[in-house]
Amino acid sequence: MIQNQNDTNLDQRLMRLEKLKKIEARGINAYPHIYRPNFTSATLNEKYASLANEEQTNDVVMVAGRIKAIRNSGMFMDIYDETGKIQIFSSLENLPDEEKEILSLLDLGDFVGVEGTVRRTKRGELSVNTQHLTVLSKALLPLPEKFHGLTDVDTKYRQRYLDMITNDETTRTLVRRSQIIAAIREYLAGLGFLEVETPILHPILGGANAKPFITHHNTLDMDLYLRIAPELYLKRLIIGGMPAVFEIGRNFRNEGMDTRHNPEFTMMELYWVYKDYNDMMTLLENMVEYAALKVLGTTEVEFEGKKINFKGPWPRKTMLGCIEEVTGVDFDAIKTDEEAVAKARELHVEVADGTSWGNVVATVFEEKCEHTLIQPTHIIDHPKDISPLTKTHRTNPRLVERFESFCNTWELSNAYSELTNPLDQRERLEDQVKAREAGDEEAQMMDEDFVTALEHGMPPTGGLGVGIDRLIMLLTNSPSIRDVLAFPTMRKK
Repeated sequence: MIQNQNDTNLDQRLMRLEKLKKIEARGINAYPHIYRPNFTSATLNEKYASLANEEQTNDVVMVAGRIKAIRNSGMFMDIYDETGKIQIFSSLENLPDEEKEILSLLDLGDFVGVEGTVRRTKRGELSVNTQHLTVLSKALLPLPEKFHGLTDVDTKYRQRYLDMITNDETTRTLVRRSQIIAAIREYLAGLGFLEVETPILHPILGGANAKPFITHHNTLDMDLYLRIAPELYLKRLIIGGMPAVFEIGRNFRNEGMDTRHNPEFTMMELYWVYKDYNDMMTLLENMVEYAALKVLGTTEVEFEGKKINFKGPWPRKTMLGCIEEVTGVDFDAIKTDEEAVAKARELHVEVADGTSWGNVVATVFEEKCEHTLIQPTHIIDHPKDISPLTKTHRTNPRLVERFESFCNTWELSNAYSELTNPLDQRERLEDQVKAREAGDEEAQMMDEDFVTALEHGMPPTGGLGVGIDRLIMLLTNSPSIRDVLAFPTMRKK
């Protein structure tokens, strides 16, 4: 019978516990409080780049890392830190007596600290000749088999630490995620934006159309919603006098999960006074270009075999124009909801009786056009009845000044010339309330305090929201959102 992995791990754990006992019996703490390496793999290789083969120095260095390879009963070890590999050579004749037996008690996965001299081997490998060996952490469970790594997809995401240990690309992606977000912050700070924080627990559902997570606060004895968007709070700050604000943080939507959707996800949302949606398009293009160049050194990336170039300016297409380009139908010429529903069905797009003109347009666009948008493209001028927080278009009262940016067929951003008329805003939110009462769980609620804030005056403002996770997926060639989240939501075992 083939022994399963859990039994193998149990056997390994028992053997490693015995080794731990032997280490501790020698008066050695296998989990010390601190160790201070003065070189990493990268800095060591940089300093000794000119060291010739078979040349040895008298320089004493201190390095530390996780053991990922052991050869010749511990005489040779490869330890890894955050920058790469360091080869360790341990000759028993050079080790103090109390450390000699430690070599046989080490396993793959253990952390060790090594103090020793630097040399380059005959084969050109930079090595540290051990003078002192310190156990920093005895691993009680084995690493995944090194040649095949972590192959089980569920374990890869559920035990991310094992994936990171065995797959350098995973760590590289998560590092790039951090760098991309830092570059976005840097770019916005350079424009004078102030980073702020707004509540995650919302008493009123608003800022987007989505199904929320609901929680309960015991002391206040009230239900609260995990935020689906920070929009209405950020706008309050604009009303209060801040000219340019942004927030990068988690939003929560109680919806389906797939390669592009996780229940909690990271958004960047910003608002800038005296700007409109045209300015937001330019800002987005420049911001993405800046982050790509800063982190990757190029605006052209490859995603699953497709070349994508984020160099601005990006094409701008109206939603109605894009539909007409693909289907030949001019929905702007269709005046009633009933006609729009009938025309959608002629195009083999299923919509329910009573669907509004704007919702029909959005559905037809989604089914007929989105799959054609590979290169970064702004889809502008959306229907008014699906955009309750957006200024009416300057030339077409059925539309609003809104755009969504698409890339690789995905929605990447959503932006508006923000609605600042409090009377118009109240009417739009009242329509949302009616939709909610009619059974639309994703419709927004009436936020009286927000409307009151608007009545105190809000200047012309441009707003932009960007899906950070999707942007990072594209910039790092990661086919699933789970690849760019350190800890994606998983079904309970």
